[in-house]
Amino acid sequence: MSPSTCWLCRRNGISSKVSLEEVLQWSQSFEKLLASKYGPVIYKTYLKTEHSDENIEFWLACEAYKKITSQRKRISMARKLFTSYIQPQAPKEINIDSPARKAIIRNIQEPTQSCFEEAQRIIYMHMERDSYPRFLESKFYQNLIHSLQNNGSNSMVN
Repeated sequence: MSPSTCWLCRRNGISSKVSLEEVLQWSQSFEKLLASKYGPVIYKTYLKTEHSDENIEFWLACEAYKKITSQRKRISMARKLFTSYIQPQAPKEINIDSPARKAIIRNIQEPTQSCFEEAQRIIYMHMERDSYPRFLESKFYQNLIHSLQNNGSNSMVN
């Protein structure tokens, strides 16, 4: 089947197309969902319905953080990650254990490339075990598949 314009993608400002094949591959593993072109954006939209989109935002931010080579930029990004997701009462505080949080607090002054690795691993596990299975069973995901099977019909209901 040729790719069909996805209503969800249009709603999220993605002007390209998502294919049924790509969407069906997401059910094979959480890793495939995150590695696909549109999976993270569509999964984030689903997580918003669960009020837990901070998890995918943090995970994606960590992926970008690990690619930073400039120490100055790394320090700046580390502080943004810390104030947005890690510090107590952060606007998008993520659910990580105390040892992981304390390790980041210890390392935040001179952050390394791996500074957020443990927290990112914890968040990945939360998503993989909790919200990913719910995503696959959700009307949200099932309706997406259905609309693509019906040649991109825009009759999807949220």
